[in-house]
Amino acid sequence: ALHIVTPGSNTSLIQPGFSLLHFGSHVFYLGQKGWPKRSCPTGVFLLDLKNNDLKLRPTTFTNDSCYLPPLRHPAVCSFSASQGGEITQYLIHGGKTPNNEISHKLYIMTMVFTVNKRFSLCCTEKDLAGDVPEARYGHSMNVVFSRGKTAVVMFGGRSYMPLNQRTTENWNNVIDCEPLVYLIDLQFGCSTSFNLRELQDGLSFHVSLARNDTVYIFGGHSLGNNFRPPNVYKIKVDLPLGSPAVSCTVINSKLSFSSSMVTQTSPDEFVIVGGYESDSQKRLICNGVFLDDETIDIQEIETPDWTGEIKHSKTWFGADMGKGAVLFGIPVDNKHQSTDCSFFFYVLNFGDNDPSLQTCSQGSTEEQEDSMPLEDSEEFTFNRDGNIFDEDT
Repeated sequence: ALHIVTPGSNTSLIQPGFSLLHFGSHVFYLGQKGWPKRSCPTGVFLLDLKNNDLKLRPTTFTNDSCYLPPLRHPAVCSFSASQGGEITQYLIHGGKTPNNEISHKLYIMTMVFTVNKRFSLCCTEKDLAGDVPEARYGHSMNVVFSRGKTAVVMFGGRSYMPLNQRTTENWNNVIDCEPLVYLIDLQFGCSTSFNLRELQDGLSFHVSLARNDTVYIFGGHSLGNNFRPPNVYKIKVDLPLGSPAVSCTVINSKLSFSSSMVTQTSPDEFVIVGGYESDSQKRLICNGVFLDDETIDIQEIETPDWTGEIKHSKTWFGADMGKGAVLFGIPVDNKHQSTDCSFFFYVLNFGDNDPSLQTCSQGSTEEQEDSMPLEDSEEFTFNRDGNIFDEDT
């Protein structure tokens, strides 16, 4: 089902490269346009989608939280205490700030409920040691489970070229990060890099899916040779008592795309939607991905009835809302230009639940990111107690 949604309060802050975090029925928006104002310092918003009206409501953080800047194109993944359990944390790494600086930090986001059933978010910064990944954006992170232990797998992304190679003319030029696989132990903050011969090119804006001890990498774009590989890279992680082992198998899928969105419809089923087949060609088909212990099955599924605006738009961007739904936007053309919002927004739902009826419910456009205007955000006002918002605030 495809629904157009009406942009409401604070939706002018939505820009390409945003991320969505979903804790149960609550979905949070990260990656606002511009820096947060002093009166609304968090830059993270509760996504309120009711009766096809889209609103962003300011969110409070606990007093012991660290500052989380608005980040475009970070790597984001959920973390649960047990395999297949309820999401308890989100990991956020890298991304671009509104100043176009690239972050190297790893943040852990949790949701905290108070005695009166109100909630706040808590953000902490995690220090890494060992082979620490360099600052990057457009990369991926996934959590794997092996032998009763967990680890985080990080791969891909782009970064600025090294300082000793930068001149005035190429100061803002970005390059592919080395095609290394990083394995991060969250408990001890130890990071180890692996150089796998099957991974020869740096990739960014790819799709990554995890099941048990395996991560699957689909598509992506390599700056070095302007290439979107038609391969699936199956990265398997073994976590014995001693040193971990990482291996890679290459599967030819004949799918070549970048900047797609992915949503999970069941424990073993995912849907890939959107993205680009080339620099000038959007990808209008959808694929279902079915995983089991050893095999992967990729099938083209029924295509939504795209509107004329979607078909003719050159760019689109979005993120996973959870439960089989994605939120995406396309630029408003000059004929429909509005001072309130510069994008049309849609919800595409592959699941059983209709997010448009809920109060609360690494796709991105790499081609457009460097030309986005760095506008400041709108001014917001809190109520006196700082965490209660009425309908009109």
